[in-house]
Amino acid sequence: MTNIVRGAGEVPDSAIAMIDSEGTVVGWTSTAQRLLGYAAGEVVGRPAWFVLPFLQDALHVWAASEQRRARGGWSGTATIPHRDGHTLQVSLRVSLLWGRDGAVRWLVSGTNIAALSAVEVAGSVRESLLTRTPIGIVVRDLELRCAWVNDVSELQDGVPRDKRLGRRLPDSLPGLESEALEAVIGQVLSSGTTAVHEYRAWPPADQRREHAFAASFFCLSDVDGRPLGVCSMSVDVTGNQRARERLAILSEASTRIGSTLDVMQTSQELADLAVPLLADYAAVDLMEFVPLGDETAPGISPTGQRSPALRRAGLASIHPGTPESPWARGEPIFVPPTSPWIGVLSSGASHLQPVLDTSPGTWVDNDPARARTVRENGMHSMLLVPIRARHTTLGVAVFVRTEEPMPFQEDDLLLAEELVTRAALSLDNARQYTRQHTAALALQRKLLPHGLKDSAAIETASRYLPADVDNGVGGDWFDVIPLSGARVGLVVGDVVGHGINAAATMGRLRMAVCTLADMDLPPDELLSHLDHTVRRQTEEDNEAGDGNPMVIGATCLYIVYDPVTRRCTMARAGHPPPAVVDPQGKVTFPDLPTGAPLGVGSVPFEAVDMEVPEGTLLALYTDGLVETRDRDIDIGMRKLGATLAAQPHRPLDDLCSSVIEALPTESPSDDVTLLLARTRVLNPCQTVSWDLPRDPAVVSGARGLVARQLTRWGLERLITDAEMIASELVTNAIRHGAGPVALRLIKHRQLTCEVSDASRSFPRLCHTRSTDEYGRGILLVSQLSSCWGCRWTSGGKVVWASQDLPRPVESEGETKGESQSESESDAGIPPDPGGAAWPKDPESRGKELA
Repeated sequence: MTNIVRGAGEVPDSAIAMIDSEGTVVGWTSTAQRLLGYAAGEVVGRPAWFVLPFLQDALHVWAASEQRRARGGWSGTATIPHRDGHTLQVSLRVSLLWGRDGAVRWLVSGTNIAALSAVEVAGSVRESLLTRTPIGIVVRDLELRCAWVNDVSELQDGVPRDKRLGRRLPDSLPGLESEALEAVIGQVLSSGTTAVHEYRAWPPADQRREHAFAASFFCLSDVDGRPLGVCSMSVDVTGNQRARERLAILSEASTRIGSTLDVMQTSQELADLAVPLLADYAAVDLMEFVPLGDETAPGISPTGQRSPALRRAGLASIHPGTPESPWARGEPIFVPPTSPWIGVLSSGASHLQPVLDTSPGTWVDNDPARARTVRENGMHSMLLVPIRARHTTLGVAVFVRTEEPMPFQEDDLLLAEELVTRAALSLDNARQYTRQHTAALALQRKLLPHGLKDSAAIETASRYLPADVDNGVGGDWFDVIPLSGARVGLVVGDVVGHGINAAATMGRLRMAVCTLADMDLPPDELLSHLDHTVRRQTEEDNEAGDGNPMVIGATCLYIVYDPVTRRCTMARAGHPPPAVVDPQGKVTFPDLPTGAPLGVGSVPFEAVDMEVPEGTLLALYTDGLVETRDRDIDIGMRKLGATLAAQPHRPLDDLCSSVIEALPTESPSDDVTLLLARTRVLNPCQTVSWDLPRDPAVVSGARGLVARQLTRWGLERLITDAEMIASELVTNAIRHGAGPVALRLIKHRQLTCEVSDASRSFPRLCHTRSTDEYGRGILLVSQLSSCWGCRWTSGGKVVWASQDLPRPVESEGETKGESQSESESDAGIPPDPGGAAWPKDPESRGKELA
């Protein structure tokens, strides 16, 4: 025995009682009083079964049995009554003690099992009580002389029983620092307290290495409660220290492995933890399907006929540069058909090779790359552990020793398997998340627009950045929707939440917006209908009870821009306002009523109408761009505006990149969406309008106006159908409408004929009978046009119909004749006088009317 080391100073709560050969309690501790409620005066001098009923027969049997006496005792669990009547489940150990002249006594130690999980005590005496580890017991009298001792003590320090009894510790173990330990014993005796201390020694049975011992000291009391002596209990905790080290490794594994939902990162965390705590070199090889997030793995043949596709995902070594691995992280690795890898993957059982055999004829010969690294780096012991989770083999973990001379043993394999098991659960969770994330991302990308086309109204560019892996795909969406009359709808929305449900909800909302926009609804009415759609769908999902209700809390911003009038009409439902940058670089965020998020209901939406000059920049975005955990949304909006204003005329795609760079979005917790649109104005040569009197006779004149204008535009092939469409729309407005009537032609990607009046009633498409005299006008319009529709305006309604152009127009500015904006307001139009050219100015037109 060498230096005595004091432990943490925590006090154990094991109850100790000493019983003589007749079964009478002769010693009692304060911890026994706390456990069972009996004071020393109530127990000492009375039969043991007074408080320990089960000992009545057991002690008589042990006393009469030489075999039992030789074993030295018994350990197990028992139910013991407390003084107040309730019972305790106690872990017990009954040890045989020897005194002078062959006298025997029994030492009973017990610990409340219910308290074991709640209280952690320094030392390993309690652990030994549960695991039946041999305990050395010595009872010393008031003079600190050894009065009683068990057989285990001799095995621990090599001192025979006859040389210990009747002697103090320094006398039986001379030349050692026993005086310090004896001082501790004397302190326990004088104070009546208990103590735990740790020391190291070389037991006779194993002089080659140092062992660690933990000793607990208890003060025994007599019937009057006065000190009777001190009981010391010591246990070899060398193995427990190793176990504690392994438990520390496993505890560290629970915090270091699986910190992310990334399979490659989790694999690297496993390798980093294993080196150097378990191995000098570690590698994690995953099946090819794991990083891809696929559902199932291909079957593996035990004979190696189908070599599995493995990829190196984790790599760690005590040597810089990891020279032990022929492959870098992320690279596919070669698996010889005869290698242990095949057996591990096919059987699911670990492979322990304490001495790595590299002799000729082994599997290493079939793997030159590995054979070279094995010999060059001195690899001498190897563990292969399958990575399995939920009945699926995910890969293999490889552990190798090079510098550590001790080969792997069975306990090393157990530790490695426990580490891999914990990592496997994290890997499988990451794999499943990767699969779900990939599916959600694919769904979202399918539902988002695939490329934005510029139009006569705007030039556009966009950016979409999905959320990081930990947060998952969100529900952001954007769209550019062509509308009638060369107008365009711009929309950006954000669904609260992440994952497939959010992506699916986003898809439904995007389709709903497209459908409502196709009905030519103004922004505020479109949001009202969209809000109703969200609420109705939520109710249906909740009634279905499938556990996946539609996400509530979506926001949306919708803008309609008219390139003819340069008017922007916008409304929002809980979404950030757009940034508007004029051609001079002045930035404004319109004072647009916020509106409630979609699905809330009961809150009307308000639209704002504003005129914007040509070249105005509109920026629509989601809060993921301007708001983070560390940055308020107002700060982000100001930074967005400053970036846009710095170079308002820069190409939009470059400007999108500048915004993303200026507002850091690395590893965002929310999707980031940005839609930029630069307004254009329709060339005056591309539109012409006339105000018409409410007189049925004007219909033929309207046909003439259309025919002459199409001739100027070089669209003679469309004249016949266009005349018929204009005739029917004007007739319908005069017959069923109210107020002034106006006719407008717009030539952009299509030829659009619009007729407006002050009525708020829309025409309906009717299927008339052969005997009906009326009702075929709109049916005829629908058959002659590629599409038609109606929309409300502030002064009434517009009914429109579009025709496809016969061929692309080379230049939108080309006309037959001079440029004209012909937005004249005529007092009246007579029937077309034989197809004569219509006057170009209002004054001459008025004269011709006269």
